[in-house]
Amino acid sequence: MFTDVPRVVRATALDDAELEAVPLDAEQLLGDPADVRVLPLHEAPDLEVGVWQHGVGGSRDVEADEVFVVLSGRATIAVEGGPVLEVGPGDIGLLTAGARTTWTIHETLRKVYVLRP
Repeated sequence: MFTDVPRVVRATALDDAELEAVPLDAEQLLGDPADVRVLPLHEAPDLEVGVWQHGVGGSRDVEADEVFVVLSGRATIAVEGGPVLEVGPGDIGLLTAGARTTWTIHETLRKVYVLRP
């Protein structure tokens, strides 16, 4: 459900149902399964752009090169061997490919992401 046609997405006003549910692998889960959703806006071999949402809870990931802007919610992102990032609305984050992260979501987090797979 992505497009290269120019458009505006009112990402902060999207209903949860407008984002596709994405199940996490068992090894990514920390506790109860988290509600993770995505709305891809552009997908190409060298660039992905979209809206991503993670419900309250926690998960682990191995990152791609990514820049993101938090639209709503709050989270702590612990980077293995690196910093602990506290993010909230309006924050811009940068994650590097291969970084192992642990996400603790305090309030449902919604972000716009641009990543290089």
